[in-house]
Amino acid sequence: MNEKLKEFNTYLKNRKVAVIGLGVSNLPLLDYLHEKGSIVTVFDDRNTEKISKEAIEKVNKYEFETSFGENNLDKLVGFDLIFRSPSCMPTKKELVEEEKRGAIVTSEIEMLMEMAPCKVIGVTGSDGKTTTTSLIYEIVKNAGYNTHLGGNIGIPLFTKLKDIESEDVIVLELSSFQLMNMNISADISVITNITPNHLNIHASYEEYIDAKKNIFKNQKEDGIVVLNYDNELTRNCRLEANGKVIYFSSKEKLENGIIVDNDVIKECEDRLRKHIINTKDIHLRGMHNYENVAAAIAATKSFIDIDTIVDAIKKFKGVEHRIEFIRELDGVKWYNDSIGTSPTRTIAGLNSFSEDIILIAGGYDKHLDYEPIAKPIVDNVKGLILIGQTSEKIYEAVTKELEKENKELDIYQCNEFPQIVEVARKIAKTGQVVLFSPASASFDLFENFAQRGNKFKELVNDLK
Repeated sequence: MNEKLKEFNTYLKNRKVAVIGLGVSNLPLLDYLHEKGSIVTVFDDRNTEKISKEAIEKVNKYEFETSFGENNLDKLVGFDLIFRSPSCMPTKKELVEEEKRGAIVTSEIEMLMEMAPCKVIGVTGSDGKTTTTSLIYEIVKNAGYNTHLGGNIGIPLFTKLKDIESEDVIVLELSSFQLMNMNISADISVITNITPNHLNIHASYEEYIDAKKNIFKNQKEDGIVVLNYDNELTRNCRLEANGKVIYFSSKEKLENGIIVDNDVIKECEDRLRKHIINTKDIHLRGMHNYENVAAAIAATKSFIDIDTIVDAIKKFKGVEHRIEFIRELDGVKWYNDSIGTSPTRTIAGLNSFSEDIILIAGGYDKHLDYEPIAKPIVDNVKGLILIGQTSEKIYEAVTKELEKENKELDIYQCNEFPQIVEVARKIAKTGQVVLFSPASASFDLFENFAQRGNKFKELVNDLK
């Protein structure tokens, strides 16, 4: 066992520990803290009936103290250590006050990074982080490393630390909520892009940007940060980088970095360009996905040979709910892009097809600007089907653009989720694509984008 972990385990005995949020990442933590002899209180803003049966049974089994419901954090007083879930912002006044009193406020993912005995690769970004993280994981695994996938995807890894060796590699997808106030960075950090997102939760866009930067700001000089050259915010992150910067780009022919040049991804070094892979050999569709591939190459090329990287890319089929092909029916191809939770994601989806598109969009309102999506819809979409809280915002932005360009577009507004598939089935013609890419979050009707995407796939697969 590594020394840091050994020391931490000793520290935990008889310490007053708060666990905020009974989500997936914190459940294994309950077992761990019980085993180490901590005095645990569990907090959650949901009432008992809304918390999973498994979580409640575990809390009762260990006879932990609990504080549930709307004002659950009122009892957050006098703790040595606080594990917050990603959804519990570290800026909450109760956490700030307890930290002032001397409590350590951390998270499962921060402790993992603090005590990892091996190389850690972290990926963040407004769009593309899950695909990029998953591809990096497959590349590293393909190279023969014992590889562990965690963060937003994979499994909670902190409680598995005792089994992780120094020669292993940890690959993490990290959200802005996980990165907020984090004082440690990954050895190799990737930022795919930064665009407005989660502004319904973050105090400001600046807070969101600062959180993303934590993925690299605490790197040492031997660290590597991979940045999107085409995104001004990420390009300028080089000014705060301590380690080596590697750019990737689909718009510029860089002197150094990884570029998407027409149909070929190339490695550039001192203006010399070496062919890595042709995009026709990649299963993923769309320029945004070729950028994700470029980012994955940049993140792994320092310790894995190019042939091994290319082999993994050629095998990679993509991630569920990301421009996922469902079926072809009467000459119409149906795609599930439920991960399209922001306008920028949906624009990337629209740009992935040369066929005429029937777009289904709308969902929970995260207070994003929908004007940028209007022109891509007017230029690429032959039929627009809307649902959810943001349907009116999207409708207004698109109709304004239609008037400006003196164009027409059939727009359908639905009240019930099954209607979107019924309408698409009626209006889609042979040779067209039906793309479900909401440009909005899912929380008005579903728990998350995956549940939404699964329901959409179920409805499409039931079509006769």
